[in-house]
Amino acid sequence: MNHLATAWLPTDKKHTMKTNTFDRRTWLKRSALTAGGLGLMPFTAYCDTPLAAMPVTAKGLQIMSPFFGEFIPAGLPEQPLLAKLNANENPYGPSPKATAALSAAMAGGNRYGWRELMGLMERLSEKEGVSPKHLLMGPGSSDLLEKTAMVFFQGGGNVVSADPSYMSLIQVAKSCGASWKPVPLKTDWSHDLPAMEAAIDEETKLVYICNPNNPTGTITAADGLREFCARVSERVPVFVDEAYLDFLEDGMKQSMVSLIAEGKNVIVARTFSKIHGMAGLRVGYAVGLPETLERINAITRAGMGIACTSIAAADASLSDMEFLKSSRERNAEVREFTFEGLCSLGHDPVASHTSFMIFPIALEGRDFLDKMSAQRVGVRAFEFLDKKWCRVSMGTRQEMEVFLAAIAKTLVG
Repeated sequence: MNHLATAWLPTDKKHTMKTNTFDRRTWLKRSALTAGGLGLMPFTAYCDTPLAAMPVTAKGLQIMSPFFGEFIPAGLPEQPLLAKLNANENPYGPSPKATAALSAAMAGGNRYGWRELMGLMERLSEKEGVSPKHLLMGPGSSDLLEKTAMVFFQGGGNVVSADPSYMSLIQVAKSCGASWKPVPLKTDWSHDLPAMEAAIDEETKLVYICNPNNPTGTITAADGLREFCARVSERVPVFVDEAYLDFLEDGMKQSMVSLIAEGKNVIVARTFSKIHGMAGLRVGYAVGLPETLERINAITRAGMGIACTSIAAADASLSDMEFLKSSRERNAEVREFTFEGLCSLGHDPVASHTSFMIFPIALEGRDFLDKMSAQRVGVRAFEFLDKKWCRVSMGTRQEMEVFLAAIAKTLVG
């Protein structure tokens, strides 16, 4: 190891895990100031006009809600990154079986992959415990989130979700003329399900839940979420984004997909981009009631956007249990290493259940990104809860050593 990769290491003491919590009262107080006295109903304050662009401040903060923004880098890095930790990609994938299947499928690239897609859907339906008609394929789950927003919000309405959360569906809904009702997370970083249910009105067309949540890396307990989805879906469809659920040891047990088999109007999104390590190959799918998926399918062309090579890779990866187990275990090991490393440097990371984590930073977001980029480390920076935050993806052990050394130089040294 070089000096850069070891400079951050503690010398003589171990650091116990701690959980960063936030002051919800402060957040709601801030919302009252922002919304002109509507602090008890923060979701009513942010109703953009159709097609309104997200404003960017002079400090490079892209405003997503009164409570949540992301800092945009001033420019691209001048040199290739030593540690690319800004997109929650799996550093170990695709699996060897997936790459072999992809290579073998290239010779058939002159043909459409309909038959292969149907085969993949059969195997996915067995995994999920539903019929193939309960599945909708797409080039990544984000594409399906966005297509769902296009279909559900053509005539306006509103979407209820946590804040902060993953913004893909929400931003497309707003561009279609919908408004967003953001509901702050609870002090333990879980979704405030009672408040989200209370936010639903006659104009609500969808409730969106990202669990585990992005960008916080935190999770909402399955039992309470299952009760919420079962009850609320009688009034309005509930979309549960489970992109990171596979990083949990018992991920499938915490999935909401069983509600669909019970006939509940719930949509569950999954992706091959994360634990399967196939972010660049673009394969995802949604599980839902056939009548709900038919509405979305009308603008998706039934998976035609997925290359035959990607289909072959996904099919092979699905059965590569050894690779999936290894990815999960290595991610957990590196996550623990990174958590302890940040604690040793005096930071307060939020305990994560995913392939990324957040921690507060005492530096302006764009300045922080520039300083990290100068050390050839790519991360993300956000602002919420009156704090600046770094979100870092889990890379290899070596990449995280480079990251921690850069953090020590940027925020400590």
